[in-house]
Amino acid sequence: MQSVTSTRDGEVLILTVDNPPVNALSWRVRNGIGEEIDKAVADDSIKAIVLICAGRTFIAGADISEMGNPNIPSGLSFLEVFDTFEYASKPIVAAIHGTALGGGLELALVCHYRIAVSSAQLGLPEVKLGLVPGAGGTQRLPRIVGIEQAAKMVSLGEPISAIEGKERGLIDQLAGGASLKADAIAFARECIAKGPRSTRNLPVTGDLGSIERLKAENARRWRGFDAPYSALRCVEIAASVDDPEDGLRFEREEFVRLRQGAQTRAQRHLFFAERQAAKVDGLPKDTPLREIRRVGVIGAGTMGGGIAMNFLQQGIAVTLVEQAKDSLDRGVAAIRRNYEASTSKGRFSTAQVEQMMNLLTPSLSLEDLADCDLVIEAVYEAMDVKQEVFAKLDRICKPGAVLATNTSYLDVNEIASVTLRPQDVLGMHFFSPANVMKLLEVVRGDLTADDALATVMVLAKRISKIAVVAGVCQGFIGNRMLAQRQQAALQLLLEGASPEQIDRAHYEFGMPMGPFQMSDLAGLDVGWHRDPSRVETMRDALCAAGRLGQKNGKGFYDYNDRQNGTPSPEALTIIEHFRSRSNLPKREITDEEIIERSLYPMVNEGYRILEEGKAQRASDIDVVWVHGYGWPAYRGGPMFWGQQEGASKIAAALDKQGIPVAASLKAIEV
Repeated sequence: MQSVTSTRDGEVLILTVDNPPVNALSWRVRNGIGEEIDKAVADDSIKAIVLICAGRTFIAGADISEMGNPNIPSGLSFLEVFDTFEYASKPIVAAIHGTALGGGLELALVCHYRIAVSSAQLGLPEVKLGLVPGAGGTQRLPRIVGIEQAAKMVSLGEPISAIEGKERGLIDQLAGGASLKADAIAFARECIAKGPRSTRNLPVTGDLGSIERLKAENARRWRGFDAPYSALRCVEIAASVDDPEDGLRFEREEFVRLRQGAQTRAQRHLFFAERQAAKVDGLPKDTPLREIRRVGVIGAGTMGGGIAMNFLQQGIAVTLVEQAKDSLDRGVAAIRRNYEASTSKGRFSTAQVEQMMNLLTPSLSLEDLADCDLVIEAVYEAMDVKQEVFAKLDRICKPGAVLATNTSYLDVNEIASVTLRPQDVLGMHFFSPANVMKLLEVVRGDLTADDALATVMVLAKRISKIAVVAGVCQGFIGNRMLAQRQQAALQLLLEGASPEQIDRAHYEFGMPMGPFQMSDLAGLDVGWHRDPSRVETMRDALCAAGRLGQKNGKGFYDYNDRQNGTPSPEALTIIEHFRSRSNLPKREITDEEIIERSLYPMVNEGYRILEEGKAQRASDIDVVWVHGYGWPAYRGGPMFWGQQEGASKIAAALDKQGIPVAASLKAIEV
């Protein structure tokens, strides 16, 4: 199929790119438009050129699958094509709809004029792949929108609307007619008298101090990442060089340096992994979906309220059920407070908050869930409690309603067994805070119907979640692997490491917090048997001493009013007591040993999960850990990281620790 075609409207040539699904700027497209521009420039009857795209979007970026692929046919490079556009002797108009991202926006920048529909989105998201724009984006954009806006766009990777683009000079004209093509042709005729207009020679305006402010605002978000800082250096260069060629050369060098690095390999792996996770093995593409118009949520606590917010934000009505009125009122008030806080940050308008709150129906009766299409239980994590709830739902809910449990580790099959409709039951494991965290573990029970699973997977995307399918097992994917890390961390305590050292090693690895900080945040009493006289573990001892974590200001650490933790003499005494009981000699432990002892068992468990069919693919496990537990994206997830470490190295370390090596890990050839 021909990717680029040309037609004429009088003296205007229309080049149409048609490379489904997103018109990626592949080698075939580059060759096609480059050749067409050369022919148009040589044709005296052509006075102006319009570049437009078929389908649902303008060029949405480079073809990522070509990166590092040695089998790509030779042809015009990005820079050669862009020079052809920029130096063309006839005005070229980019006609933009959908999205113009990455290389797509860079191509639009070398066009002499830009027209767009108001709904279009414009951005340079390369930073999300561990890269910087490599075809002039960091050099041309500051010359149009100024230093501050360009710095934000290239370092955060977030798009702006065409309307904002018009305000900032990135878009010359917004299409107002019924046809973008017709408007673009008319605009191109207006541009004939103006002639070509090059971006590269415009002066760079704005305050370089805005870059330092941007770094300060995002220091926590960018910790450990290379690309955002590289992108900002490129913008600084654009503002400081006399010859634009020097800036373009610097940008290209940065692009090549990052492209050869480990971070972009990890982030590109995640890019494809997130898209692959949505595909469910054995689930036909034409599986019919159940209609979800109203959702019920049982439990108005932090988790239940957060779950409800996901649906309210997408215009889906929610019935929120609690046992006690004061608990229900607190939950509703918390939802409103969260929305109002978002309003103060400009995310929602006051009118939008009221619209969302009007979709919420608080209730003290499970009977009010009778008309819900999906009910999500978010009650106390105990099998008898959950089974009691599901037995009632089985009686109350209408036929065909999907019944979901938010359990983080309990047996979904056992929960489903108390109903007469196990085909309607599955797990929807949200991560706290549920209105913020992207991950949703969708647990497929042995009898879960295909249409129930397909419905929830599509719904997850609708509420802006990244869904990963897991099989039924203790802790599913994420918490099952987390248990291995926690067990290793406790053993390291007994051998001489401190909570502070172990947590610091994980933080420096790139995790948002370490194992003991996480335990304190979650609450040490979660799952505790509540008998202070029964002390069998270190955690039992801490709880018996009233050390429950951040919730009461003391756990493995002592906490102040701002929840800042400091080493606790009392906790260290309890740890020393258990160390003495273990008869293990106290020794010096390196940070490297902490990472290997904590994370290698996780990788090993990941292979076991795959062997048992509890995860569909290794990349799904990576998605779970990056979006559910804060594994640093620039390390690609535990399974990707494990591949970089090497199977033989991990297997040898596990053998040394006395941990049985998963058969599939052991079988990997060195």
